[in-house]
Amino acid sequence: MLNDVYAEAKTRMKGAVQALEEDLAAVRTGRASPALVEKLQVEYYGVLTPLIQLASIGVPEPRSLLIRPYDASTLKSIEKAILASDLGLTPNNDGKAIRLNLPPLTEERRRDLVKIVRNRLEEARIAVRNVRRDSIRDLREFENEKLISEDDLKRGEDELQNITDNFIDEINELGDRKEVEVMEV
Repeated sequence: MLNDVYAEAKTRMKGAVQALEEDLAAVRTGRASPALVEKLQVEYYGVLTPLIQLASIGVPEPRSLLIRPYDASTLKSIEKAILASDLGLTPNNDGKAIRLNLPPLTEERRRDLVKIVRNRLEEARIAVRNVRRDSIRDLREFENEKLISEDDLKRGEDELQNITDNFIDEINELGDRKEVEVMEV
């Protein structure tokens, strides 16, 4: 019974870490990355669709992205979505594809990006702690229903804290790596 609670907690905490990794991939660094625009929502026949489903995204040069829509009629919608996003990039439309040139990041913009990274890290830590809280609540219910003993409850809470600490450490490592990447000139 305790192992089931641990397994569920680990699965949910892994989900929080994966969501963080995806979030951090979209935070811009000095290099062009398709992850920067993959999840951008584009209106396609009245439905918001991720850009990755509408176009191929390539990196022809270290500071530029090339977006080739599968359907040429979506060029204007893609361009509109890029302009409306908070990326701060201006698309260059040549009628067949869209080029995005990434200007070098200023020191001030790098500091802003580090703040964004730190906020995302804190959100992930909160998600992991919420999983711990829910799991401990489950253990306490088991103890109230006499399914586990008081000693099992204490052991379970300690083990959940260890699991939580491991995931928080993993989140901190991800954040440290991303901060170094963002501040790298």
